[in-house]
Amino acid sequence: TFCRYAYLNYYYTQTGPGHATIFTGSTPSVHGIVTNEWYIPLKKQKIYCVDDSKVITVGSNSNKGKYSPVNLMTTTFGDQLKLHYSFQSKVIAISLKDRAAILSGGKSADAAYWYDDETGYFITSSYYRKELPTWLTEFNSKKLASLYLNRLWTSLLPINEYKESLADSNKYEKGFGNNQFVFPYDLKYISRKNKEIDYSILKYTPFGNTLLNDLAKAVIVNENIGKDNIPDFLSISFSAPDYIGHLWGPRSVEIQDTYLRLDKEIAHLIDFIENEIGKENVLIFLTSDHGVADNPNYLTDNKINGGVFKQYLALSLLRTYLNAIYGEGDWVLGYANLQFFLNRNLIEDAKLSLQEVQEKVAFFMLQFQGVANAITAYSLQYHNFTEGTLYYLQNSFNPKRSGDVLIALEPGWIEESSYMFDHNTCYTYDTHVPLLWYGWKIPRMNLNRKINIVDIVPTLCSFLQIEVPMGATGVPIQELLGN
Repeated sequence: TFCRYAYLNYYYTQTGPGHATIFTGSTPSVHGIVTNEWYIPLKKQKIYCVDDSKVITVGSNSNKGKYSPVNLMTTTFGDQLKLHYSFQSKVIAISLKDRAAILSGGKSADAAYWYDDETGYFITSSYYRKELPTWLTEFNSKKLASLYLNRLWTSLLPINEYKESLADSNKYEKGFGNNQFVFPYDLKYISRKNKEIDYSILKYTPFGNTLLNDLAKAVIVNENIGKDNIPDFLSISFSAPDYIGHLWGPRSVEIQDTYLRLDKEIAHLIDFIENEIGKENVLIFLTSDHGVADNPNYLTDNKINGGVFKQYLALSLLRTYLNAIYGEGDWVLGYANLQFFLNRNLIEDAKLSLQEVQEKVAFFMLQFQGVANAITAYSLQYHNFTEGTLYYLQNSFNPKRSGDVLIALEPGWIEESSYMFDHNTCYTYDTHVPLLWYGWKIPRMNLNRKINIVDIVPTLCSFLQIEVPMGATGVPIQELLGN
């Protein structure tokens, strides 16, 4: 079944919120993963969505494993599966990205494994276990990342057959830098720096997907996934398209080549699963945690609206503005992901109205080019919005973690960053995602109505006749369930 019109229903469309939303069936306002990182005013610092200072890395000596799902505020599908079957179900999540694996599995997952780009190994944290299972240690010992980084990334098809892409050489791509943005790519050359292998390069190639596919098969075999009458759950998050997209963009030959290759990878994986477990015993869904915006320069060159919002210039001007109104002071503690965090203690000591200061900031931000709307935390907390941009912002808003003022950019605009392709809005290019279902009890059809991404987990729970996650706001897709 192909759900043609599946959408995310919140504003800040990033990896962390995306995975948390898919697997909890609730929006960031409920599950609490509002963005990939948010600011904590009391500590005057940003926190990463899966940060956990109480755990350590398992599987390497790097710091890439000090993460857990501790910041998730509600249960996931995997958690509900464990609860329903008295913790007899196996729940495992894997990805190149730590946050993708961790937030997919939930709090009671048996394991979450992610790629350590310092070592080329898959690792985990002490939240899950004290040491890697023997089979994963053996998998890592094969050094497949090194093997794949010895390859030449050539185009799967002749370049002139990539009809859906821009020219292989165009001015909108960043690529690997140093003129490394045109096929072919000698990964052995690109990944070697001072004779040391830069394992992070693998994430920016289709072979990152290949490596994850290798791991998925190893998990299925060694963890005996689907081998008894208790349902198990395996989440596989292919992160390479996102990494590649940030460097080359959605209209590049590189991204088209990546998806042609990923299609083959998924086909091989499905064949493997059906041979290993049996088609009648497997239910598969495929979706995405977000979409992507075009390069703003590409849009404006073609007379379409677009631009880059210079957030730190705006922050500097905002601080100057507040100093002029209220006197010298550190009125704005921080900025993160289109949100401004005010110094509430200073505002209280100055006997100012927090609501008034928030409104001043929101009004000031509306004057910037590229800003479509700005709204205060007070308004989002005490009013209910049912449509439009403010509805999406409210679904992204959690009063304990979101900023004092949230802004929305105009269509085609992105924040200034080290690359020119991004995602973090409620517009269709960021929220429209694929959704396909395959296997057990799935009819053959196209479903041509709007479906929210929060509906996935309630549908899964309906299939299995188990309770939905605690904070789920989605509804089952009735067409899949039959009468």
